[in-house]
Amino acid sequence: MKVSMKGDYGVRALVELAHHFGEGPVQSAVIASRQSIPEPYLDQLLTSLRRAGFIRSVRGPQGGHALIRDPHDLRLSEAVGALEGSLSPIACLDDPNGCNKAVNCCVRGVWQEIEAATIKILDSITIADLAERERNGSGAARYAI
Repeated sequence: MKVSMKGDYGVRALVELAHHFGEGPVQSAVIASRQSIPEPYLDQLLTSLRRAGFIRSVRGPQGGHALIRDPHDLRLSEAVGALEGSLSPIACLDDPNGCNKAVNCCVRGVWQEIEAATIKILDSITIADLAERERNGSGAARYAI
C-alpha cells in the first residue's frame, strides 16, 4: 500500500481538527496554513471527510469544520481506509476472482501478512495520538513488522 497525497493531507487535516476538538469549527484557511496543504485541494478533502462521516461543516462567518467524533475514538485505519480505499498491497486480495492463480499462489500469503501488519499498525494509532505527537514535536515512531 502506498499512501497518496490525498491520504496524507486528509490525515493531516484530521489531526489539525483534533487539536481544536470541542472548541468549535476551524476555518479551511487555518487548517491549510498550519498543515501546509493547498487550500483548493483541502476543500476537496474536507468534502470527502464530511461524506465519510468524520467531520461536520458549518457555513457562515463563524463557520468552518469540526470533528464529529472524539479523536481518541478515530483510528488511523478508518481515516486512511476512507481516504485511500483498500489497504491491500495488491489488488488480488480485494478480488480473488480477478486472478487465476489466487487459489494456489505462492506469494498470496505474504501479501496477506503485509496487509494484516499494516492494518494492525493503523488500528493501533488514533488521530488523537497523532495530534499528541505533533504537539510534542515527535512525529516519528518505530514499528517492527
